[in-house]
Amino acid sequence: MNFQSFLSHRDAVLLDLDGTIVDSRAGIIGSLHDSLRDLGHEPDPKEDLTWVVGPPLHDLVARVLEHYGDDRAEEAVKLYRYHYERHGMHRSPVFTGMQEVIESVVSSGARLFLATSKPVHLARAILDLRGLTKYFTALYGARPDDSGAEKPELIADLLREHAIPTNRAVMVGDRRFDISGAHANHIRALGVLWGYGGETELTEAGADGLVNDPGELLSAIREQLAAAHLHAGVVHALPGTDEQDTV
Repeated sequence: MNFQSFLSHRDAVLLDLDGTIVDSRAGIIGSLHDSLRDLGHEPDPKEDLTWVVGPPLHDLVARVLEHYGDDRAEEAVKLYRYHYERHGMHRSPVFTGMQEVIESVVSSGARLFLATSKPVHLARAILDLRGLTKYFTALYGARPDDSGAEKPELIADLLREHAIPTNRAVMVGDRRFDISGAHANHIRALGVLWGYGGETELTEAGADGLVNDPGELLSAIREQLAAAHLHAGVVHALPGTDEQDTV
């Protein structure tokens, strides 16, 4: 059974953005460095900031500032937004092979959703720049003030609002937040190793599978959805409703 014949319009693939679809490391770290300079600090070239790609913005900015003995998190967030919207988001190329994955998921008949901690207006702008927005049924992300960025609540809203049964969805992401957010909603989660979390983080988070390369992602999605369809219990409640879905 091939990938395209396996999926249907009732299946949903949820994709993270940073570290999964786009390589946003340079744009995010560059914007942080510009913000630090605005606050009077010279960025420490020895500080590894790879970890900043993924967590909610307020959390990561406060942690970065600790290194400089600075607690001006709100001011730093505003500066970061300024630099990111003007320059940083343009430095987020699509990972090789991910556009083909996105096109194949949609051509299979399955629905594709974005589930990111980034503010949804910025996520839309990044996808627009690369001609990818048209492939998504809906985009889910944080509000403009960065609230609503927690993955468990964001994924719960997505599943409920689109009446997606838990046995017909899979989350794909590169950080532990993606895995824990999916599992909090009883859906399967794939960890991708071309992003920023790494094998140890994703394994410890309990990823249902790890994918080394975008070329392997389609078959991994197929396998996870097949396993979800056959999951013990067979009957699954649609989120937020009394309706049930039977495999």
